[in-house]
Amino acid sequence: MHTDLAKPQLSKIIADDAPLDLIATGLSFGEGPVWDKRKGELYWVEIIGNTLWKYKPGVGREIVMKPTGHINGLTFDKEGRLLAAGWCTRKILRFEHDGSISTIAEKYQGKTLNSPNDIVMASDGSIYWTDSAGGLVIPGMVADDVQRYLDVQGVYRLTPDGKEVQLVVADSNYPNGLVFSPDEKTFYVNETRLGLIRKFEVKADGTVGPGKVFYELVGKEGGVADGMKVDIEGNVYCTGPGGVHIIAPSGELLGRLRIPGHCTNMAFGEDDWCTLFVTTFTGVYRTRVKIPGIAVW
Repeated sequence: MHTDLAKPQLSKIIADDAPLDLIATGLSFGEGPVWDKRKGELYWVEIIGNTLWKYKPGVGREIVMKPTGHINGLTFDKEGRLLAAGWCTRKILRFEHDGSISTIAEKYQGKTLNSPNDIVMASDGSIYWTDSAGGLVIPGMVADDVQRYLDVQGVYRLTPDGKEVQLVVADSNYPNGLVFSPDEKTFYVNETRLGLIRKFEVKADGTVGPGKVFYELVGKEGGVADGMKVDIEGNVYCTGPGGVHIIAPSGELLGRLRIPGHCTNMAFGEDDWCTLFVTTFTGVYRTRVKIPGIAVW
């Protein structure tokens, strides 16, 4: 059994005997998984290992890029271009169809970003990312330039036209994972050092209202608030002590998916979006859930 049952509703989300397959090993800080629906492949990174990987079920994995500048979170835009949070490059990057890499954001009010951590795109085409300062201090994945230019560790938004970077959450302690509810009316951001998830009401202009505590992580095992995803019914999946915490839209813990090692992030994928891929410091796991995740562009 790979689950800790907190509430009976968990059985509607994942079976007690759901498979847990290890599909990749030997990583050095796996992170940033995202499913490419166009090619049927999973991408992920090694932050310390400085590598971008892709994996095709039934085929295996291969290196896409090395070195990467220690990129972290990944997603896709509506045109199928890979977007990356440049942890050590201190930029938001876009992999173009011609093989080139563009910088689409690197400063806020003329000041260099800290170290972009995780990234997501909204339906209007705006791009949101968390900007903690870990890439300036964590051994093994430190930027060439470690000068900190921004006092805030915030959450930023690049407007759909790509012309303006807005600070949408300014009162974070160490923001990390971020995700929207299915209707995009609620924006969730977790706080690694505080061990909690906050929720924000999304305004019509793409900014957000004041944050409220949505969930506080429980457990004494290894693991912190890091990667986060949502399924089509609004259940929030967040890494934490012991594995992946599955939380109802009400903020109530439904249970935990137990994962060996220290979980870092996760992604829904495959044709039905019911396969859950989970990265850890050293590997990538795969399991199956009963409720599809929110599809990535």
